[in-house]
Amino acid sequence: SSQQALEQARAVAEELEDLKAAAKGLEEENGELRRQARQLVRGPASSLPQNQQLLAECHGLREQIQVLAAEMADLEVRGGSRAAWPMSSASL
Repeated sequence: SSQQALEQARAVAEELEDLKAAAKGLEEENGELRRQARQLVRGPASSLPQNQQLLAECHGLREQIQVLAAEMADLEVRGGSRAAWPMSSASL
């Protein structure tokens, strides 16, 4: 019976060491998550002006694209009528 008690004590000691290792790992993970949370809290506030500038640039580019698309459509309409003009004069 003393042999069984000794084996149980060893098993409990091993389990205790495993739990200590798991607790240490969780503490390290908790610290990392807290560090990441602090960066996230600080991050958006510090990058807000840059994000606003990028949004303004994006808006300006969208406007330029719309203007160019309208010009392209106009050129296609004019080009289409010009292309039709020689064909209709050749048929005369």
